[in-house]
Amino acid sequence: MKKIIIVDYGLGNLRSVLRGIEKAGAIPGISTDVEEIASAEGIILPGVGAFRDGMEQLGELRSVFCEASRSVPVLGICLGMQMLMEWSEEHGLHQGLSLVPGRVRRFPRKEGFKVPHMGWNSLAPLIPDHPLFEEIKSGEYMYFVHSYYADTPGEYTLAETEYICEFSSVIWNRDQVFGVQFHPEKSGSSGLRLIRNFIGMI
Repeated sequence: MKKIIIVDYGLGNLRSVLRGIEKAGAIPGISTDVEEIASAEGIILPGVGAFRDGMEQLGELRSVFCEASRSVPVLGICLGMQMLMEWSEEHGLHQGLSLVPGRVRRFPRKEGFKVPHMGWNSLAPLIPDHPLFEEIKSGEYMYFVHSYYADTPGEYTLAETEYICEFSSVIWNRDQVFGVQFHPEKSGSSGLRLIRNFIGMI
C-alpha cells in the first residue's frame, strides 16, 4: 500500500483527512518530521483558517514541502490549496508557496449571496479525462467552506465552480501538484473517489 503523509502544521482537519485516505486504500501518516515528509510517496497539505497563519505555521517545512513536490504527487485541500499559490489578499498581501501561478481573492459582495461560501456545489471539469476525475462526472457536488477563492490562469485550472463568480475549484501546476478548494473527505462518495484517483496517480 502507498504511504501518504499529511503535513501537520497545526491548522488542518487532520483526522477527517486521515480517515478519508484510509477509506481510499492507502496508509496515511500525520507528520511534522522533515525526513518523513521528504520520503513520502504522496503528500497532502490540509488546512482551515487564515492564509497568513497557515504560511507562518508551516515555517521551516516550506522548503522540504516544495522540494518534495518536484518528485511526488501533492494535494492541497481548502487552505492548503490556497497556500500553493503565489499570493493571497486575505488580511493584506501575503506570499504563498508559488507552486501554482495566481492570487487568492475574497469573494465580492453580491445581493442574495452570503460569504463564506458554505455547503454543496458542483464541479465543472475543464479536462474531464484527467485521471483526477476518473468516474467523477461534470456536475457532481462537493462540500465547500471558504470566503476566498483561487484566481489562476485557465491552463492551471482543472475544474471550475460558480458562486458569485466562476472560480478555480481544482488547480494544478500542469504536473503533479494539485489543489482542491472543497473538502473531499467531507464530500461523500464523490470526494472519496477523488482521493482514490489522487492515490492512483502515485
